[in-house]
Amino acid sequence: MATAAPTQSLPLFYNSIEPLNLEQHGKLKVRRVDSVPEFGRTHAVPLTVDEFTLVQRHYPIVFSVGGTAVPIGLMGLNEGVNVFLDENGRSTDPNIYIPAYLRRYPFLLAKLRPDTDELSLCYDPTSGAVGEFDDGEALFDGDQPSEATKAILQFCEQFEEAGLRTTGFVEELVKSDLLMDGEVAIQPEGFDQPFVYRGFRMVDEEKVRNLRGDELRKMNQNGMLPLIFDHLFSLLQIRDVFARQMQQGKAPAAAAQPDPALV
Repeated sequence: MATAAPTQSLPLFYNSIEPLNLEQHGKLKVRRVDSVPEFGRTHAVPLTVDEFTLVQRHYPIVFSVGGTAVPIGLMGLNEGVNVFLDENGRSTDPNIYIPAYLRRYPFLLAKLRPDTDELSLCYDPTSGAVGEFDDGEALFDGDQPSEATKAILQFCEQFEEAGLRTTGFVEELVKSDLLMDGEVAIQPEGFDQPFVYRGFRMVDEEKVRNLRGDELRKMNQNGMLPLIFDHLFSLLQIRDVFARQMQQGKAPAAAAQPDPALV
């Protein structure tokens, strides 16, 4: 969940990163981004543990493979498929929870220099959110950040804090050896072969059941246990997401190709 620096590889959806400052942006305004087509073409979005309780009602929560595990919400089961957002990246259902990672775009906190841990408020200048607009809200009030900028900064700070909690949660899962390779087979009516989805990690429910009493007590006290249950309950949403793909004509063309990677 670490935010990339401007000179490093960019986070998902960000084409460029530019720090906000009075000299360059003192007379500019910020407005809502009307269209982010990349959102609608993305099936897996990073999550923080602070969102698990809300997310598990709508999307499956799984963990990425390769390197450090990251919790992700599946908005589709196949690469390039999103059954909750349209071609402009807007929600097709007003009751669906939108992950914070999407809501913070095009802003984020980033390190400007590798020799410091200080984070600065930055944005993606290709987003169209900041400019010399007639509408929108000013970024600065005189030589001070405006209320709109303060609100953006606060949201990004909360996101970073949640990211640290998420990193700690995943580290404890790995330390307890609770993550396993996941696999889901879905057999739709009328198909000879099931659709099999792999390429993700999940909590091993059997290992959770076999944890010692002191380990379970510790996980309950530090808040890990409810998060694990949120994750496990959310896996029931996989079949709902698949059904949405079928209804929208976005399911794989043939069950003979059963192994699309989730991440």
